[in-house]
Amino acid sequence: MIYSCFDIGGTAIKFGLIDETGRFHKKGSLPTEAQTEGGPGIVHKVCSLIHRQLTDHPLEGIGISTAGIVDTERGSIDYALSIPGYTGTDWKGILEKKFHLPCIVENDTNCAALGEWWLGAGRDMASLFAVTVGTSIGGAFIENGHILHGASRAAGEIAYMRVPAGRLHDVASATYLCRETARQKAADPEKVDGHKVFQFVRQGDASALAALDAFCQNLADGLANIACLCNPDGIVLGGGIMAQENILRPKLEQALAARLPTMMLPPKGLAFAKRQNDAGMLGALYLLLHRKGHY
Repeated sequence: MIYSCFDIGGTAIKFGLIDETGRFHKKGSLPTEAQTEGGPGIVHKVCSLIHRQLTDHPLEGIGISTAGIVDTERGSIDYALSIPGYTGTDWKGILEKKFHLPCIVENDTNCAALGEWWLGAGRDMASLFAVTVGTSIGGAFIENGHILHGASRAAGEIAYMRVPAGRLHDVASATYLCRETARQKAADPEKVDGHKVFQFVRQGDASALAALDAFCQNLADGLANIACLCNPDGIVLGGGIMAQENILRPKLEQALAARLPTMMLPPKGLAFAKRQNDAGMLGALYLLLHRKGHY
């Protein structure tokens, strides 16, 4: 059985044909063009892709992992700040009417966390809190395959969490790390990205090392708060810069251990995301396969 799954972000729409074991039979991506085509353009692209997929494969269902706050029962977008004309998009209604296939819709951070719990870094964890560090910082709590949504479907929005240095969005995102490195080096911030930061770090650059230390201390403050509040088996760290596990792991583990007694540290420790760009689609597939238990 083959399922069509999508991961819709502000920059790219990732898509895949996946079987019930999580094996990808085909996958690809195309530009979202969010600012020029908006929500209606995204719907048109997804529908066109599904039409093409159906010419080659019978499909069992459609899973949508998407940016924005999602009404999971209705399968629609409650709010999407970064994509014009996307708020209110009735994905479930549109796709089920057009293709006569079951459809689920879920927030992309929640889906990525679920994908890592199911077939990634969290496979041996009953519960995990996933933290995605990128342009901003987001999170999701998974327990036994269930997503904690919260009263207004905003659980896990740790970008707004306060730590001693400020909001996590402002002091523990990849944006902050790049900006702080540029400030320390008196460099043009437009020319300092994540790859450049870690190139400096490997060269032993004192300014980059200072910026990285500040970033890790701020992030560890947030991770300690999460461990205290949720007491998960493990914390899974994702996002582009988390590919630098060999540099980040020792710094974060040391900082976290300095903040909490051993009994409050996650028993399975810190894990680094394994499924990366596929995690959101895998999470959407998991929800499709178990939709009766979730909706």
